Amino acid sequence: MSRGETARGEPARGELRIYLGAAPGVGKTYAMLGEAHRRAERGADVVVAVVETHGRAQTAGLLDGLEMVPRRTVEHRGVALAEMDLDAVLARRPQVALVDELAHSNAPGSTNPFRWQDVQTLLDAGIDVLSTVNVQHLESLNDVVARITGTVQRETVPDDVVRRAEQVELVDITPEALRRRLSHGNVYRPEQVDAAMTNYFRAGNLTALRELALLWVADQVDTALARYRDEHHITATWEARERVVVSVTGGAESETLIRRASRIASRAGAELLVVHIVRGDGLAGAPPTAMGRIRRLADALGATTHTITGDDIPGALLDFARGVNATQLVLGTSRRSRWARILTEGVGARVVQNSGPIDVHLVTHDQAGSARAIPRRPRRRRLLGWAAAVAGPAAMTGVLLGLGQVATFASQGVLYFLVVLGVALLGGIPQAVLAAAFSGLLLNYFFTDPRYTFTVAQPDNLVTLLVLMVVAVAVAALVDTAARRTREAGAASREAELLTLFSSSVLRGADLSALLDRVRETYGQQAVSLLRREEDGRLTVAATTGPTGPVPVETADTSTELLDGAYHLTLRGPELSGRERRVLRSVAHQAVGLLQQAELARRADSAAGVAEGDRLRRALLSAVSHDLRTPLAAVKASVSSLRSTDVALAPEDADEILAGIETSTDQLAALVDNLLDSSRLAAGVLTPQAVPVSCEEVVQRTLLELRRTDRERIVIDGGNDVTGSTDDELVPAVLADPGLLERVVANLLTNALRYAGDDAAITVSAAELGGRVTLRIADTGHGLPRGSADHLFEPFQRLGDRDTSTGVGLGLAVARGFTEAMGGTLTAEDTPGGGLTMLVDLPAASAADWRGAAR
Repeated sequence: MSRGETARGEPARGELRIYLGAAPGVGKTYAMLGEAHRRAERGADVVVAVVETHGRAQTAGLLDGLEMVPRRTVEHRGVALAEMDLDAVLARRPQVALVDELAHSNAPGSTNPFRWQDVQTLLDAGIDVLSTVNVQHLESLNDVVARITGTVQRETVPDDVVRRAEQVELVDITPEALRRRLSHGNVYRPEQVDAAMTNYFRAGNLTALRELALLWVADQVDTALARYRDEHHITATWEARERVVVSVTGGAESETLIRRASRIASRAGAELLVVHIVRGDGLAGAPPTAMGRIRRLADALGATTHTITGDDIPGALLDFARGVNATQLVLGTSRRSRWARILTEGVGARVVQNSGPIDVHLVTHDQAGSARAIPRRPRRRRLLGWAAAVAGPAAMTGVLLGLGQVATFASQGVLYFLVVLGVALLGGIPQAVLAAAFSGLLLNYFFTDPRYTFTVAQPDNLVTLLVLMVVAVAVAALVDTAARRTREAGAASREAELLTLFSSSVLRGADLSALLDRVRETYGQQAVSLLRREEDGRLTVAATTGPTGPVPVETADTSTELLDGAYHLTLRGPELSGRERRVLRSVAHQAVGLLQQAELARRADSAAGVAEGDRLRRALLSAVSHDLRTPLAAVKASVSSLRSTDVALAPEDADEILAGIETSTDQLAALVDNLLDSSRLAAGVLTPQAVPVSCEEVVQRTLLELRRTDRERIVIDGGNDVTGSTDDELVPAVLADPGLLERVVANLLTNALRYAGDDAAITVSAAELGGRVTLRIADTGHGLPRGSADHLFEPFQRLGDRDTSTGVGLGLAVARGFTEAMGGTLTAEDTPGGGLTMLVDLPAASAADWRGAAR
C-alpha cells in the first residue's frame, strides 16, 4: 500500500501546509515557492495552481522551473478575471499543488465561492497543498485587525481550516525590516510606497499584527503540545509556556490571592487559571455568592475559572497543575491556628514538598491563622487513639498511686472517666471500649479492696466500674454519630455545590460541549461523550469532549443510561463513586435537555422559515394579482387604441398613448426586478463583490435611468461632497458592490419621487465620518405616519397607501436587504420641516482599497 492510498485502496487525504504572515510583503509566497523547489528536487510532482506575484521580480523569478496549470478566465460585469482552474488541477493530479492566497473569494460562477474550499477539494483528492494566508484574514482576528488598522478585510478564512493544517509555518520579519523592504520597492510600486507607509504599514500597526500572529501560532503550538503529552501519557511539567495556577477556597482571602497571582502572571506574560477544589467530605465548600464574585473577578482579569473534586487537596491541586502544564502555583498561607498546624503539616507544606519543578508562591493575607480546626478521624488519629487507650489509663494509674490516700475511690473513678472520654474523642468507639476496660481493670486492681487482686468485694465498686464502661461507650457513640452526620452533611454540601456549578453553567448560556467539558474537568476525566440512540437502534455521538475522542459504551469506565436507554453519558477516566454518579446523572439530564432544546430551536427556526415563506407567498399573490394586471391592462388598452382604425388619432394623442405604454412597461420592469431581487435575498444566494466606488458615479448613473422630469426634481448637494472632488481618491467613496448600490439608490429615489409630491424636490448628499460614509436621500413629502417606522421596510405593504397600482411594496425591503448584504445599514428619519430622509451607511473606501482595485 503506497503513502497516497488508504487500506481500501482509496486516495488518502492530502496534507496542508500553510505559510502564515502578519502582513503583505513578509515573504510568504517566496517561502512557499522555495519549499516547492526543494520538493521538486527530491522528485515530487509539483505544479503551480495559482500564485500571485504582485509584480515582485524576486518572487516571479522563483516560478522558473515549476510547471504552471493555466488559469481559466471568468467574465464578471464586463471584467475578465483569471481564477484557478480547479478541474484542470484535479485532472492533472500532481503530488503537490501551490495555491496562493487561501482567503481569496472566487469569481461568481466558480465551483466554490472561496479558494479555501477549492483547497479542501484538492486535499480530499489526495493532493498535498502549499498555501499562504495573512493573519488579518483569519475569521477570529478579523475584527481585531480592523480596529487596529482601520481597514475591514472582506475576505476571511475560518480558523478551523487553518488549525487542521498539518503544518503552519510563521513567516516573520520585524516591522522595521518590512518597512525597509517596502521603501526599496520590493512590495509595492514606487508611487504606492508613501501612501502605504503612512496608512496600513505604520510601525505601530505592523507591531500589533506581528504580536497577533505570534500569539495565534503560539496557541496552536500549545494545543499540539497538549495533544502530544496526552497521547504519550506525559504528566511531568514541561516549562514550554508560563502558566500560573492560583488555588482559592472561596474565603475572604480568595480575591487577594487572585489579584496577586494576576500580577505574577502579567509580569511573566503568563496565562492565569483560577482553581477551586471541592473536597470529598464537602467541608471545604464555598457559598455560591462567594464563587460568583470569584468568577466575575477572574473574568475581569482575563483568567479562566476551574472547579475540580478531590479528597486529597494537595494531590488534586498538583494533579491539576501538572495536567495544564503549569509552571507556577499560588497558594494562601494556612488559615488554621498554630496548634492545628502542629498536628498536621497543612496543604501548603505538602504542596511545596511534592511540587517538583513547579514554583510555589505562599501569599500572606489577613485571614491567616483565623480558622478553627475541624475535627476529623484520619488513620493517624485512629492509631493515636489506640495508643492513648493503653497509655492514658496507665499514666493516670501512676498519677493516682503517687497521690496515695489523697484521692477517694469516687474521685479516682471520675479521673479514669476523663481519660476514657479523651480517648473516645480522639479515636472512637473501639478505642474508648479498650480504654474503659483497661481503666476498670486498673481501678479494680490498684484501688478497690481487696487491692492487687481482680476481686470486687463491694457491689458499689462493681456498679462504678460498669457505669464507667457504659458512659464511655455512650460518649464515643455520640461522638461517632456527630462525626458521621458531619461527613454526610459535608457530602451533601459537596453535591449541592457541584449541582450549583453545573446548573449555573447552563444558566449562563453554556452550550452542550461546554457542559461536557466542565464535567470532564471537574471529575478529572480524559473524555466525556453524550450518545443518542437512533431509530435503527445504533448509538451515535451527539457531543463529545476530550483529546481521546468519543467514548463508546463498551469502553467507558463510567456510563449513565437516561430515558430508558435513549441516551448514554459515557466517561473515560477514574471511576466515580456512588455520590458522584448521583450528581452525574443530574448533569446528564441537563445535557440531554440542552440537546433537546437545541433540536427544538432548530425545528422552531425551520417552522418559522416555512411560516414566513407561506406569509410572503400569500402576500405576493394578493399584491401581484392586482399590480401585474393594472399596467398590463393599460398597455393592452393603449395598443388597442393605436391599432384601431375607427378613430384617427392626432400625433400628440398618439405620443401620449405611447408615453403611457412606456410608463406602464417601466412599472412592470421595476416590479419584476424587485420580485427577483426579493427572491434572491430570501434564498440567501446574494454574493456582493465589494470594490471602491464613488458616490458621485453611482448617483449620476442612477439619474440617467430616470425620466427627464424626475431628474429635474433631484438636487445634488455638493456642499456635503456627494459630487466628489477632482483628486484621485474620489472622496467620499464607499466599499460596496456598484450594481447593488445603484439598485439601492434607484429604489430610494423612486420611493421619494412617488411619495414626496409632484413639485417637491429630492435632495441627495453624502458625508464621511469615522471610516463610514452616509448617503442621504431626503424628500419634503408627508413623512411617516406616527408609529409606523418599524414596518417601513417590511415587504408587500405601503404605509398608509391604499392604492396598489404603484407597486407591491418591495422597493424599500430590497434596498435594505442589498445594503445589509454589503455590510451597511439603511435607516429612516424625519426630514426637518416635514418629509422622510433615508440614510445609507456603508464602509468608506481607503486608499489601499483603491490601489487593490487598480491591481
